[in-house]
Amino acid sequence: MSFMDILEQYANNAGTPASTPETERHFDQVAQQAPRDVLAHGITQALASDQTPPFQQMVAQLFEHSDPQQRAGLLNQLLAAIGPAAMSSIASGAFGSALANAVRGASTGAPQVTPAQASQVTPEQVQTVAEHAQQKDPGIIDRVGSFYAQHPQVVKALGGIALAIALGRMHRG
Repeated sequence: MSFMDILEQYANNAGTPASTPETERHFDQVAQQAPRDVLAHGITQALASDQTPPFQQMVAQLFEHSDPQQRAGLLNQLLAAIGPAAMSSIASGAFGSALANAVRGASTGAPQVTPAQASQVTPEQVQTVAEHAQQKDPGIIDRVGSFYAQHPQVVKALGGIALAIALGRMHRG
């Protein structure tokens, strides 16, 4: 079955997406064959869907299943969305000392969180920062979707419904 056939199958499930035992395998197949922008669109739609948990909860789940390099990349995306003015207070409150130094050291431009610093941050802390990032810049959902289109193996941690939504929306993308 081609990746377009798979996308067609999920797109035809109008309304509530259907998660089947094959959904994860289908997502793997599509992730290997689909253009990155199509994959990013599907992931973004799953992150923004009202049929999945809130964005910040899903971001925390992605963070939890990411390697240290991916965790740092995600945190850099989120902190850049918040903006320099709000970063220090949010980072200090949400992260304690784990990232406060990185944020303070980035008075110009976006902070560059290292994988070592990211390993000190909990998914709960990421959830708090993701919530602030989404409030400050709704476009963060698109950037997180694009970021994880480069790491589709991590996206599978979101579960069948999110994967089914992503597959269905890729066809429409």
